[in-house]
Amino acid sequence: MDHPLPRPADPAPDPDGARGHRDWVHRAVRKVEADANRSADTHLRVFPLPAEWEVQLYLKDESVHPTGSLKHRLARSLFLFGLANGAIGPDTTLVEASSGSTAVSEAYFARMLGLDFVAVVPAQTSVAKLDLITGQGGRLHLVDDPGEVYAAAEELGAQDGWYYFDQFATASTVTDWRGNNNIACSIFEQMALEPHPEPEWIVVGAGTGGTSATIGRYCRYQKHATRLALADPEGSVFAEAWRTGSRALTGPGSRIEGIGRPRVEPSFVPAVVDEAFTVPDAESVAAMRMLFERTGIRAGASTGTNLAVALRLVDRMRRAGRAGSVVTLVCDEGNRYLDTYYSDDWVERRGLDLASARAVLAPLFG
Repeated sequence: MDHPLPRPADPAPDPDGARGHRDWVHRAVRKVEADANRSADTHLRVFPLPAEWEVQLYLKDESVHPTGSLKHRLARSLFLFGLANGAIGPDTTLVEASSGSTAVSEAYFARMLGLDFVAVVPAQTSVAKLDLITGQGGRLHLVDDPGEVYAAAEELGAQDGWYYFDQFATASTVTDWRGNNNIACSIFEQMALEPHPEPEWIVVGAGTGGTSATIGRYCRYQKHATRLALADPEGSVFAEAWRTGSRALTGPGSRIEGIGRPRVEPSFVPAVVDEAFTVPDAESVAAMRMLFERTGIRAGASTGTNLAVALRLVDRMRRAGRAGSVVTLVCDEGNRYLDTYYSDDWVERRGLDLASARAVLAPLFG
């Protein structure tokens, strides 16, 4: 005798709207990933060097992201991590301790998802920087003491219905360093048809430490011989932490926006760095300006920091008779710095000797 199949049970009551919440998360993840698809990949530009050097230098141009900087990648990863963990929902208020590019990119994604975003910033932050955040729909929470921005952001994020991204603690964990089209994977795919497809060096600065961790881990995981060089601006403690092994260091902080920190951030992973350089601020600004003069690429001073180290490594390879390639990053677009790093008056007021820095760098440009 055939037994009829049991009638499916009625759906269980859903008083908390769990299915609706899950559907919203699915739509949110799709929107964030669609942004990545629209953006495609960032360009890998060739920097002009004399052919007889037999060393090629490439610039991974992160300034072409929709929010104009490398931090667009970090913000995307922070959002996907929060969404996948169930920490971000349709009514979550988002908060970050940042007055720079990360906050700009997070505000962009928050507006895309219809969420409220609050950037905790020092009250002394320039109006131009604040306008970049509010221009993407973010709100500002001003803190008088710059040293209290982390605590203030954490306190806001502890409220019901709020979520604190905490970029400096989580940047090295939210990105899948094994691949999944992260920046390291992208570099090697774009280098595949070049004369020396496996770079001798990749040069990056560190702000959160997330990018250096991703690239360093990826090179080891994929068994590449490529080495990672850290370009650290003066005033930052990352290079000294790499040299000494101490995570307790403190310093004055960096005048180069986007990289360098007055403390060793939790996401900085020194063990994946093969060599660290400290770059004087005058060289960072001079290299940034010389890049624009040579290529027409207008970038920020963090790119100048990277370029100063990349050119030194190119020179080292050339002098050793070693052919190969070096890759570094264009971190952000330079139009946001017309009143600072590109202003002669601003540079002079800060006592930066660009003439001497240019004299040091000029032979490295070829």
